[in-house]
Amino acid sequence: MKQKQVGQGSQKRARFERLKAEITSFVLANHGCSAQSIVANLSHDKAMRNHGLTTRKVGFFISRNLAEKLTWWQDHKAGRRVYGDRTRVHK
Repeated sequence: MKQKQVGQGSQKRARFERLKAEITSFVLANHGCSAQSIVANLSHDKAMRNHGLTTRKVGFFISRNLAEKLTWWQDHKAGRRVYGDRTRVHK
């Protein structure tokens, strides 16, 4: 069985930074989008198929790595989280 790679190699760091940039630009352009629409855009339109993206992974990724720029709130009609620009949300 293969050991899990824990290192921060240059390719791993580049993928991480590209994913951050792509998610941020999509959410800023589409305020109030769901994780499902983010995954669809990245997997199909941006050809990031080999990243293994799921809606659950994107939700965790945004809350862990992009919390200073992006936020989420509950869409009560659909019963899911939607994501948007932190500066455009009034609480």
